[in-house]
Amino acid sequence: MIRDIFNLATLHKLLISLTSVVSGFGYLGIVILMFLESSFFPFPSEIIMIPAGYLAAIGNMNIILVIFFGIFGSLTGAVFNYYLGYRLGKPFLVKYGRYMLIKKETLDKMDALFDIHGEIITFVGRLLPGVRQYISLPAGISKMAFPKFVLYTSLGAGIWVTILSLLGYFVGQNQHLIHIYLSKITYSILIFSVIVAVYYIAKYKLKQKQHIQS
Repeated sequence: MIRDIFNLATLHKLLISLTSVVSGFGYLGIVILMFLESSFFPFPSEIIMIPAGYLAAIGNMNIILVIFFGIFGSLTGAVFNYYLGYRLGKPFLVKYGRYMLIKKETLDKMDALFDIHGEIITFVGRLLPGVRQYISLPAGISKMAFPKFVLYTSLGAGIWVTILSLLGYFVGQNQHLIHIYLSKITYSILIFSVIVAVYYIAKYKLKQKQHIQS
Protein backbone atom coordinates (compact mmCIF):
# COMPACT_ATOMS: atom_id res chain seq x y z
CA MET A 1 0.00 0.00 0.00
CA ILE A 2 2.88 2.36 0.80
CA ARG A 3 4.31 1.85 -2.67
CA ASP A 4 1.06 3.00 -4.25
CA ILE A 5 1.98 6.61 -3.55
CA PHE A 6 5.00 6.30 -5.79
CA ASN A 7 3.39 6.86 -9.16
CA LEU A 8 5.27 9.50 -11.11
CA ALA A 9 2.84 12.38 -10.58
CA THR A 10 2.50 12.08 -6.81
CA LEU A 11 6.20 11.28 -6.39
CA HIS A 12 7.14 14.52 -8.13
CA LYS A 13 4.80 16.55 -5.90
CA LEU A 14 6.04 14.80 -2.75
CA LEU A 15 9.68 15.37 -3.66
CA ILE A 16 9.11 19.08 -4.23
CA SER A 17 7.11 19.42 -1.02
CA LEU A 18 9.49 17.40 1.18
CA THR A 19 12.54 19.11 -0.34
CA SER A 20 11.11 22.42 0.84
CA VAL A 21 10.40 21.05 4.32
CA VAL A 22 13.84 19.48 4.75
CA SER A 23 15.53 22.56 3.31
CA GLY A 24 13.63 24.82 5.70
CA PHE A 25 14.36 22.82 8.86
CA GLY A 26 17.77 21.50 7.83
CA TYR A 27 19.27 18.50 9.63
CA LEU A 28 16.82 18.92 12.49
CA GLY A 29 14.03 18.37 9.98
CA ILE A 30 15.61 15.08 8.91
CA VAL A 31 15.87 13.92 12.54
CA ILE A 32 12.27 14.86 13.36
CA LEU A 33 10.77 13.32 10.23
CA MET A 34 12.82 10.13 10.51
CA PHE A 35 11.91 9.87 14.21
CA LEU A 36 8.23 10.00 13.27
CA GLU A 37 8.72 7.54 10.40
CA SER A 38 10.52 5.09 12.64
CA SER A 39 8.13 5.29 15.57
CA PHE A 40 4.41 5.74 15.14
CA PHE A 41 3.67 7.82 12.04
CA PRO A 42 3.43 5.40 9.10
CA PHE A 43 4.89 7.15 6.09
CA PRO A 44 7.84 5.91 4.02
CA SER A 45 11.37 7.10 4.64
CA GLU A 46 11.80 7.40 0.86
CA ILE A 47 10.00 10.75 0.88
CA ILE A 48 12.42 12.11 3.48
CA MET A 49 15.88 10.83 2.60
CA ILE A 50 15.68 11.12 -1.19
CA PRO A 51 14.97 14.88 -1.07
CA ALA A 52 17.69 15.25 1.57
CA GLY A 53 20.15 13.49 -0.72
CA TYR A 54 19.15 15.79 -3.56
CA LEU A 55 19.77 18.85 -1.35
CA ALA A 56 23.25 17.49 -0.64
CA ALA A 57 23.84 17.09 -4.39
CA ILE A 58 23.09 20.76 -5.07
CA GLY A 59 25.27 21.89 -2.17
CA ASN A 60 22.62 22.85 0.39
CA MET A 61 23.60 20.00 2.73
CA ASN A 62 26.46 17.60 3.36
CA ILE A 63 25.78 14.01 2.26
CA ILE A 64 27.69 12.54 5.22
CA LEU A 65 25.63 14.59 7.69
CA VAL A 66 22.43 13.75 5.82
CA ILE A 67 23.15 10.04 6.28
CA PHE A 68 24.26 10.49 9.89
CA PHE A 69 21.18 12.43 10.96
CA GLY A 70 18.93 10.11 8.97
CA ILE A 71 20.28 7.14 10.91
CA PHE A 72 20.10 9.09 14.16
CA GLY A 73 16.44 9.97 13.55
CA SER A 74 15.62 6.35 12.72
CA LEU A 75 17.39 5.15 15.85
CA THR A 76 15.65 7.61 18.17
CA GLY A 77 12.25 6.64 16.78
CA ALA A 78 13.10 2.96 17.20
CA VAL A 79 14.26 3.57 20.78
CA PHE A 80 10.95 5.32 21.50
CA ASN A 81 9.05 2.22 20.33
CA TYR A 82 11.45 -0.04 22.22
CA TYR A 83 10.78 1.73 25.51
CA LEU A 84 7.09 1.83 24.78
CA GLY A 85 7.14 -1.95 24.48
CA TYR A 86 9.50 -2.24 27.44
CA ARG A 87 7.26 -0.20 29.74
CA LEU A 88 3.94 -1.67 28.63
CA GLY A 89 5.52 -5.08 28.57
CA LYS A 90 4.15 -8.55 28.26
CA PRO A 91 1.61 -8.23 31.13
CA PHE A 92 -0.19 -5.47 29.19
CA LEU A 93 -0.50 -7.65 26.09
CA VAL A 94 -1.47 -10.71 28.11
CA LYS A 95 -4.27 -8.66 29.65
CA TYR A 96 -5.48 -6.86 26.53
CA GLY A 97 -4.03 -9.00 23.75
CA ARG A 98 -7.15 -11.10 23.44
CA TYR A 99 -8.91 -8.07 21.97
CA MET A 100 -6.27 -8.04 19.21
CA LEU A 101 -6.34 -11.85 18.83
CA ILE A 102 -2.91 -12.17 20.48
CA LYS A 103 -2.59 -15.27 22.61
CA LYS A 104 -0.27 -15.75 25.58
CA GLU A 105 1.32 -18.71 23.75
CA THR A 106 2.21 -16.37 20.87
CA LEU A 107 3.86 -13.93 23.27
CA ASP A 108 5.84 -16.75 24.88
CA LYS A 109 7.12 -17.82 21.45
CA MET A 110 8.02 -14.21 20.64
CA ASP A 111 10.00 -13.94 23.87
CA ALA A 112 11.88 -17.13 23.06
CA LEU A 113 12.65 -15.98 19.52
CA PHE A 114 14.01 -12.58 20.61
CA ASP A 115 15.98 -14.17 23.43
CA ILE A 116 17.89 -16.35 20.98
CA HIS A 117 17.60 -14.56 17.62
CA GLY A 118 16.93 -10.94 18.61
CA GLU A 119 19.92 -9.57 16.70
CA ILE A 120 19.04 -11.00 13.30
CA ILE A 121 15.32 -10.29 13.71
CA THR A 122 16.03 -6.64 14.52
CA PHE A 123 18.58 -6.22 11.72
CA VAL A 124 16.47 -7.82 8.99
CA GLY A 125 13.29 -6.21 10.31
CA ARG A 126 14.77 -2.74 9.82
CA LEU A 127 15.21 -3.51 6.12
CA LEU A 128 11.67 -4.71 5.41
CA PRO A 129 8.92 -2.30 4.28
CA GLY A 130 5.95 -2.31 6.62
CA VAL A 131 8.00 -4.05 9.32
CA ARG A 132 10.77 -1.57 10.11
CA GLN A 133 8.44 0.80 11.97
CA TYR A 134 7.13 -1.87 14.33
CA ILE A 135 9.96 -4.34 14.91
CA SER A 136 11.16 -2.31 17.91
CA LEU A 137 7.97 -2.95 19.89
CA PRO A 138 8.42 -6.73 20.27
CA ALA A 139 12.12 -6.14 20.95
CA GLY A 140 11.17 -3.92 23.89
CA ILE A 141 8.43 -6.24 25.11
CA SER A 142 10.89 -9.13 25.08
CA LYS A 143 13.46 -6.91 26.85
CA MET A 144 16.15 -7.50 24.26
CA ALA A 145 19.55 -6.28 25.51
CA PHE A 146 19.55 -2.53 24.78
CA PRO A 147 23.15 -2.25 23.44
CA LYS A 148 22.46 -5.05 20.97
CA PHE A 149 19.17 -3.44 19.99
CA VAL A 150 20.91 -0.12 19.28
CA LEU A 151 23.71 -1.80 17.31
CA TYR A 152 21.55 -3.93 15.02
CA THR A 153 18.92 -1.23 14.59
CA SER A 154 21.65 1.20 13.53
CA LEU A 155 23.13 -1.31 11.09
CA GLY A 156 19.79 -2.07 9.44
CA ALA A 157 18.66 1.56 9.39
CA GLY A 158 22.11 2.62 8.19
CA ILE A 159 21.93 0.46 5.07
CA TRP A 160 18.47 1.74 4.13
CA VAL A 161 19.15 5.41 4.89
CA THR A 162 22.45 5.36 2.99
CA ILE A 163 20.85 3.81 -0.10
CA LEU A 164 18.02 6.36 -0.17
CA SER A 165 20.33 9.30 0.45
CA LEU A 166 22.68 8.26 -2.36
CA LEU A 167 19.72 7.70 -4.67
CA GLY A 168 18.62 11.27 -4.09
CA TYR A 169 22.21 12.49 -4.42
CA PHE A 170 22.89 10.88 -7.79
CA VAL A 171 19.44 10.88 -9.38
CA GLY A 172 18.18 14.19 -8.00
CA GLN A 173 14.65 15.18 -8.93
CA ASN A 174 14.34 12.86 -11.93
CA GLN A 175 11.18 11.18 -10.66
CA HIS A 176 11.13 8.67 -13.52
CA LEU A 177 14.56 7.28 -12.62
CA ILE A 178 13.75 7.37 -8.91
CA HIS A 179 10.63 5.31 -9.55
CA ILE A 180 12.62 2.73 -11.54
CA TYR A 181 15.57 2.49 -9.16
CA LEU A 182 13.39 2.47 -6.04
CA SER A 183 11.53 -0.62 -7.25
CA LYS A 184 14.79 -2.40 -8.07
CA ILE A 185 16.32 -1.41 -4.73
CA THR A 186 13.29 -2.63 -2.79
CA TYR A 187 13.40 -6.06 -4.46
CA SER A 188 17.17 -6.25 -3.99
CA ILE A 189 16.80 -5.47 -0.28
CA LEU A 190 14.15 -8.18 0.08
CA ILE A 191 16.42 -10.72 -1.63
CA PHE A 192 19.35 -9.63 0.53
CA SER A 193 17.22 -10.03 3.67
CA VAL A 194 16.21 -13.56 2.67
CA ILE A 195 19.84 -14.50 1.99
CA VAL A 196 20.96 -13.12 5.37
CA ALA A 197 18.14 -14.93 7.19
CA VAL A 198 18.82 -18.24 5.43
CA TYR A 199 22.55 -17.97 6.12
CA TYR A 200 21.91 -17.19 9.78
CA ILE A 201 19.48 -20.10 10.21
CA ALA A 202 21.89 -22.53 8.50
CA LYS A 203 24.78 -21.33 10.67
CA TYR A 204 22.66 -21.56 13.83
CA LYS A 205 21.53 -25.13 13.03
CA LEU A 206 25.12 -26.14 12.31
CA LYS A 207 26.22 -24.80 15.70
CA GLN A 208 23.39 -26.64 17.40
CA LYS A 209 24.36 -29.88 15.65
CA GLN A 210 28.04 -29.47 16.61
CA HIS A 211 27.03 -28.73 20.20
CA ILE A 212 24.91 -31.90 20.39
CA GLN A 213 27.70 -34.01 18.89
CA SER A 214 30.27 -32.63 21.35
